[in-house]
Amino acid sequence: MAKGMREIKRSIKSKQNTKQITKAMEMVAAAKLRRAQEAAVAARPYTDKIKEVVASIASSGGTIKHPMLQTREIKRTAYLVVTSDRGLAGGYNVNVLRKVWTAIQENHKSAAEYDIFVIGRKGRDYFKRRNVEIAGETIGLSDSPKFSDIKSVAAAAVSGYENGDYDQLHLVYNQFYNAITQVPVIKQLLPLDASQLSGGSKSDYEYEPSAEEVLDVLLPKYAETLIYSSVLEGKASEFGARMTAMGNATKNATKMIAGLTLTYNRARQAAITQEIAEIVGGANAQA
Repeated sequence: MAKGMREIKRSIKSKQNTKQITKAMEMVAAAKLRRAQEAAVAARPYTDKIKEVVASIASSGGTIKHPMLQTREIKRTAYLVVTSDRGLAGGYNVNVLRKVWTAIQENHKSAAEYDIFVIGRKGRDYFKRRNVEIAGETIGLSDSPKFSDIKSVAAAAVSGYENGDYDQLHLVYNQFYNAITQVPVIKQLLPLDASQLSGGSKSDYEYEPSAEEVLDVLLPKYAETLIYSSVLEGKASEFGARMTAMGNATKNATKMIAGLTLTYNRARQAAITQEIAEIVGGANAQA
């Protein structure tokens, strides 16, 4: 009995140590989540302004055409997948990777029909384990990523579409709603949906040297900015998922500690009762 009680006590101590770690990770994730949300909000005015100018040019009399605004026969598709570098974030990575892998299996018959760009170590490792060739990757992002951190992979993905290497580019990331809810989504980035550019400002702009040449520069920048926005939203989703996961782990540890403590007390009470019974029995035998 004493041996069993020691094991229970050791288990309680282990769970208490784990609870301290998960509680600390929950608090850190909560602080990082707030900063990630602020970064995502701060990036919106720049994205909105580019969209306004692009919409103004694209809708100017319907005379301007650009490959990034026109659909073409789909022979090859590219996916840019946003994941994290670390785990312990619940289903954050698993859900988005499962979604893109299901889409690939349903829509493509061979690896020759798609390209993969990855942001995040978890996504890179996932596709490498499946022997999928990665066209471009970015890992080791900070908790507050800058546009320059993802510019290389974003530019590679956008220029690949411009050069005709593939006919569609999809963004795959976790869309952030709140700390509890993050939904994996696949959104078509290129060709740009004209309906998404409608409703822009009707402001009059003067373009130099021409509207077409300005559009040639702005459209790739706009697409890259949308990728950056998805990374910021992915970071907020990551911290929200980690905060929730660590919160659940802390609650589970608390329940396990309570159950083990009850078991320990019962065992201790039984041992005391047995000792008393043995003492009484010995006294009666001597009487």
